[in-house]
Amino acid sequence: MKPLLATFAVCATLAGLGVANAQDTVIVPSQPSETIVIQPEQRTVIREYVTQNPVASVEILGLELNLGAKVPETVVLHEVPEVDYRYAVVEGRTIVVDPATNEIVDIIE
Repeated sequence: MKPLLATFAVCATLAGLGVANAQDTVIVPSQPSETIVIQPEQRTVIREYVTQNPVASVEILGLELNLGAKVPETVVLHEVPEVDYRYAVVEGRTIVVDPATNEIVDIIE
């Protein structure tokens, strides 16, 4: 009986240590992707170009128009001369997209 009681005590102690260790676990959220900041001069060039070269608006089901959201590769992105970014009009809003990642980097209202 004593060996069984000793085994039970050891198991209970080990189980208690496992619970204590679990309480020390820290979950660190993943880091957001690097934020791209469009310079004011570039934003002005993009805004003027978009105004002078309107394109048809498209609807994309399930796409939330937020900075960092990825635009499907099927969406036609239009070039802006002298700027590394592309643009499209989605649901009536002009979005500026980084063509390397297809992420929305700006929304022009």
